[in-house]
Amino acid sequence: MNFNDIFKSSFLENISSISVLDMLLTIVLSFGIGLFIFLIYKKTYRGVMYSAGFGTTLIALTMITSIVILAVTSNVVLSLGMVGALSIVRFRTAIKDPLDIAFLFWSIGAGIILAAGMIPLAIIGSVCIGLILLVFVNQKSHTHPYMVVLNCVNHDAEVKAKEFLAKNVTRTTVKSKSAVKGALEMNIEVRLKEDDTDFINILSEMPGVNSAVIVSYNGDYMG
Repeated sequence: MNFNDIFKSSFLENISSISVLDMLLTIVLSFGIGLFIFLIYKKTYRGVMYSAGFGTTLIALTMITSIVILAVTSNVVLSLGMVGALSIVRFRTAIKDPLDIAFLFWSIGAGIILAAGMIPLAIIGSVCIGLILLVFVNQKSHTHPYMVVLNCVNHDAEVKAKEFLAKNVTRTTVKSKSAVKGALEMNIEVRLKEDDTDFINILSEMPGVNSAVIVSYNGDYMG
């Protein structure tokens, strides 16, 4: 019995089933496309706190997907085992921004297409997707929503504050209101006429107004 007879499952044949050139080409191209996706994500990020870990995950996800698909395409038995292994995996990480889902699918899709040998489709498709995201995500809107958190001492101060606020913005919408003894607090969605927010300074100094805060938000409201 020699060394080759020990491996009855064609293990040695699988070693040479994928050439070294294909491996290196897949790894290099997947890294390049993943890096491009990472740069687009960094350029179009619009959240409050940027997560460098998620950006790095996009690069790793593209490379891992391409390597896995490259292995699966070379062995039918391995593909069946991979489907069974992935079916028991559960991902419970919460996705805060819906746009993050698009980047995750982009990374996975680019890795699959690249490992399938459709290199022009993976490169050209990624470039087109990146340009579209740059144009639409970074498009500035003149009606960007803001949230004004207003704290007043009584109803009269609330009315005067709302009247003043309506004169300095294009639109106001009360999202929530809470009242306790001696204090009223409201969350009001507003659309600014311009980027000037100096009216908040005047609003906070009005009689009966304890505080006035303005924050930018993405339009989603949970209450």
